[in-house]
Amino acid sequence: MSDTTNNSGSDFNDERPRAYTPKKGRPTPKRDEVERARGVRRGPVAAPETAKEARARRKAMKESMSKEEYKAYKNKQREERQRRARETQAAMDRGDEKYLLPRDKGEERKFVRDWVDSKRFLNNLVLPVALALLVIMFVGQIYPTVAGTLSMVTMVIILGFLIEGIFIGRGANKRVREKFPHTTDTGFGMGFYAYSRATQLRNLRTPKPRVKVGDQV
Repeated sequence: MSDTTNNSGSDFNDERPRAYTPKKGRPTPKRDEVERARGVRRGPVAAPETAKEARARRKAMKESMSKEEYKAYKNKQREERQRRARETQAAMDRGDEKYLLPRDKGEERKFVRDWVDSKRFLNNLVLPVALALLVIMFVGQIYPTVAGTLSMVTMVIILGFLIEGIFIGRGANKRVREKFPHTTDTGFGMGFYAYSRATQLRNLRTPKPRVKVGDQV
């Protein structure tokens, strides 16, 4: 009786593969999922997908280097960032559409920049006048009478800025709609873009001016 039982149990066990393991009741997680949960993934060629993973990579890299090697690595990274920043700024100064901010892209905006850069405006002095206001505020604490007179002159100049700004916006819109009758750019947005360009000092404008003052646009 016992022999029969043992034989049947042996036969039952022999039907299973030698490497058989019982099911866990849930799927086995993938290796990259486990490593991502721990903050470490193999194959550093791929970009880190989480902040935790990026921190873990930086920590592992630092621990694998000597102090001098890590310092040289950081210097190289900084130089590379500076190089890319210079290249990006140079491309923006040239007016390369790929690197321009959304507000500067488009043929209409390029035309407005040329139109503003070809003229002289009172608004070109906005920055110097703003600095003068700071000086007036300082002088006013010592010489109230002189500061009062200078403040009146400054207010007149500011009023001139506002009046001219209206004409700049209207003039830019008129010229744009003459050259680009099917433009979808709004009048206020185009006018404000022209005004903001005019308030910047010429050598500080980005993109850099392509035309000289007095050129026909």
